[in-house]
Amino acid sequence: MQFDSFKDFLDMGGYAFYVWLSYGVTFGCLATLITLSIKQKRKVLIEIAKKITREQRLKETRGNNRESKT
Repeated sequence: MQFDSFKDFLDMGGYAFYVWLSYGVTFGCLATLITLSIKQKRKVLIEIAKKITREQRLKETRGNNRESKT
C-alpha cells in the first residue's frame, strides 16, 4: 500500500480537501442524476397509463354510441 497509515490515506499527501471534494461532487451528481431519472420514469409511466385508460374510455363510448344508434 502506498500510505503508511489510514490517517495518511485520508490526508492524501496534503491534497485531501481537493480529492475528497471531487469525490463528494461526483457522487452527489450521480445521486442527483439517478434520483431525477427515477422520478422522470415514474412520471412517464403514469402518463402512459392515463393515456391508455383515456383511449379505452373513448373506445367504449364510441362502441356504446354505435349500439344505441342501431
